[in-house]
Amino acid sequence: MKTSDFYYDLPERLIAQTPIEPRDMSRMMVIDGVTGEREDHIFHELPAFLKKGDALVLNETKVIPARLLGIKEETGVPVEVLLLRRQTATEWETLVRPGRRLKKGTRVSFGDGLLRCEIGDTTDAGGRIVRFEFEGVFEELLDRLGEMPLPPYIHEKLQDQSRYQTVYAKQEGSAAAPTAGLHFTPRVLDEIRAKGVEIIPVLLHVGLGTFRPVKAEDVEDHVMHTEYYEVTPEAAARINACRANGGRVVCVGTTSVRTLETVADENGIIHPGSGMTQIFITPGVKIKAVDALLTNFHLPESTLLMLISAFIGRHTALDAYADAVRKEYRFFSFGDCMFISRRKDHVTPED
Repeated sequence: MKTSDFYYDLPERLIAQTPIEPRDMSRMMVIDGVTGEREDHIFHELPAFLKKGDALVLNETKVIPARLLGIKEETGVPVEVLLLRRQTATEWETLVRPGRRLKKGTRVSFGDGLLRCEIGDTTDAGGRIVRFEFEGVFEELLDRLGEMPLPPYIHEKLQDQSRYQTVYAKQEGSAAAPTAGLHFTPRVLDEIRAKGVEIIPVLLHVGLGTFRPVKAEDVEDHVMHTEYYEVTPEAAARINACRANGGRVVCVGTTSVRTLETVADENGIIHPGSGMTQIFITPGVKIKAVDALLTNFHLPESTLLMLISAFIGRHTALDAYADAVRKEYRFFSFGDCMFISRRKDHVTPED
C-alpha cells in the first residue's frame, strides 16, 4: 500500500485559518459507512444522530501553551522552544529552532529572564532535551509566557486562546488539540445527555507527531509517533456495558479511536490501563471497539486519513473528501467535520 494512495487535491483556500463562530455551527457531513451514502448537516444537529444507550467517548486532554519564544543569552538571537513531553520536574522533550545553531549547553532566556533553559541532548526523534530554571510554579510561568502551538498550516494569529481548547478539556499535557472536539458547546453536550447517551472521558495527550507527514513511500515503512494514553477502570466498565446492552461506541476524534483500539481485545472488550501507544491504524487493520466516529477533515497522505480509510474503506473516504472539496467544506483543525457510522443500525436524523 503506497502513501500516494491517500493523496487528494485540496485548494489552499479551503484550509480554515480561524475557528467558526459559534463553535457548533460547523458543517457536518454524515456518512453511512455501510452504504457510503452522504448527507450534509450542521454540527449542532449531532444529537439527532445519537440514540439512548449509545456512549460518546471524549478525549479530555488539555492543550498547554507549549510554544515559548526567547533569546540566546549570549547573542540575543531569537529562539523558539516547543514543549512536547515532560520528563522530570525541570526537563522536557522539545523541538527547538534554529536547531542547528543551538548547541548542547546553549542557554536561552524567556520573558526577560523569568524563565531560562539550557539545551541538552538530541532525542532519537530529532528533538532536544532542555532543562528549565525558574522560581515559583512552572505552569504559572508557562501560562504567562507560552503561546498555543497552532499547526503549521494555520497562519492567522489566534485571538482567543480558548478556541484551540475543547470545552471539556481537563488534563493538561497535549501539544495539539483533539480537534474534532472543538465543535462541542455545553448546550450540545446537554442535549446529548438528555437523550440518554453516556458521555465517557478517556485521555490521550496529542503530540506534534500527528502533523508530521508520512515520508515513507510504502505505508508499512512509516514509524508511528508515540503518545500517552489512559483509560480508567470506570471508563472501561461503562464502555463495555454500552456494548453489552446493544449501544454504539461513538468516538469523538481519531485520538479517542486510537486510545480505545490500543486497550481493546479481539472481541472489542475495553481493558483499563495507561502508557504509551504507537498504534498505527491503516486499511486492513481490524477496528474492534468503535462503531461510529466524529472527525475533522485531515491532511492528504496523513496517518489520520489512513485511519479514516480503515474505518470506512479508502475509496469511500476519498469519495467523501472529493465531495467535501466540491462543496467547499472547511478543512483541518478549525474546519468542518464528518460523522461516520459503521453499523447497520445507522441512525438517521429524527424529525
